[in-house]
Amino acid sequence: MVRVAPPLNTAAVAAASGYSVQQVRDLEALGVIPAAIRSENGYRRFSSAHVAALCAYRDLAHAVGAVDARRAMQDIRCLPVNEAAALICGFHARLNDERNQALAARHALESIRGEATTEAAPVDADSMTITELSQALGVRPSTLRYWEQEGLVAPERVATLAGSARRYPVAAIREARITAALRAGGYRIPDVQVAIAAIRDLDEVSDTIAALEARLDAIGLRSLALLRVGTLLAGIIESA
Repeated sequence: MVRVAPPLNTAAVAAASGYSVQQVRDLEALGVIPAAIRSENGYRRFSSAHVAALCAYRDLAHAVGAVDARRAMQDIRCLPVNEAAALICGFHARLNDERNQALAARHALESIRGEATTEAAPVDADSMTITELSQALGVRPSTLRYWEQEGLVAPERVATLAGSARRYPVAAIREARITAALRAGGYRIPDVQVAIAAIRDLDEVSDTIAALEARLDAIGLRSLALLRVGTLLAGIIESA
């Protein structure tokens, strides 16, 4: 004879999942877990599936952020199996992209540090116009102007028949390269400003690389959380 587990009240679910009673109610209201069954006296009655969903949400929120995790917990109960599974696979791909971007940024910083030990070539040989630099980096000229406005890149002004034009010497090319790498790695403009300030004072570049190492460690922990929650999410998708 199959024994049916007795229903759980809100306090029991909170204790089993590690959330507070109010958090359980809030997450139910947000659709992170299915609505509880109400008894005749109006009290909520939960099941072990609710506990599993709450535990899944905790790791998922750590991995991808609370907003995306809330939306995913709702969607995987409604989507066809193949689409729900693809949604979770997309999170793995996104984390891997973040890791690759952070690795690229670290590589760019290390390259800049290495270039600091080489002798700079004459400006005429190692300078670029805004068009040449934008093409080399794969960004718009307007993006380079914006970076200049934010103090991230410092081109020189040279006289022309039409007035003046931007010219990017070796130092400015380095700044543009590292700005492009950090922006691709998800860094906000204020964070890039800190990194560029460190690069201009080359003694501090190692600290910036250390920050990237910490970012990579954090991505690794988020990836582990996503792997850990996989079985719970699969169970929710299959039961739905």
